[in-house]
Amino acid sequence: MDDDLGRALDAVGPRLRALRRRRETTLADLSAATGISVSTLSRLESGARRPTLELLLPLAKAHGVTLDELVDAPPTGDPRIHLRPFTYNGMTMLPLTRRAGGIQAYKLVIPAGSRTGEPEPKTHEGYEWLYVLNGHLRVILGEQDLVLVPGEAAEFDTRVPHWFGPARPEPVEFLSLFGRQGERAHLRARPKPREQPG
Repeated sequence: MDDDLGRALDAVGPRLRALRRRRETTLADLSAATGISVSTLSRLESGARRPTLELLLPLAKAHGVTLDELVDAPPTGDPRIHLRPFTYNGMTMLPLTRRAGGIQAYKLVIPAGSRTGEPEPKTHEGYEWLYVLNGHLRVILGEQDLVLVPGEAAEFDTRVPHWFGPARPEPVEFLSLFGRQGERAHLRARPKPREQPG
């Protein structure tokens, strides 16, 4: 057990260095964000100093990862899926599905003030559904220029030129379901109760 712990702690240094380089952050920047001296950060990354919880907590926060990810802890049987957001075209996208193929679900957040300039509609194979959670979403769909508000949805063939972005200077949050060409949503509704003959 001690050997496993030692190996896990020894692997933290290279992982810290890789995270910092991936974020293109200097040791000085990381020191300012965490309050840990540059020399201590350097020794942690090189393996010359063993990490402690007091050092790992601010580093995990600064890098936007969990402690488990930082020390590469083994799975504990937690059934939850921890999907990682990524940024694409100024939008933060959080995948809500993990399976390959079929309909893919995402939560998207467009920050205030992003996607400025003239919209450039694009086309590609597929079919998409949008549902607005917060904010006002501008959707250009062919010749149509629409604004969707919370609770409104749109569906369209992505071979039609389309673009979406914030309609106001505020963030927009929405859900997106994306499927292959010809794949449509299947809605089930409860049938109306039959009227009893009078």
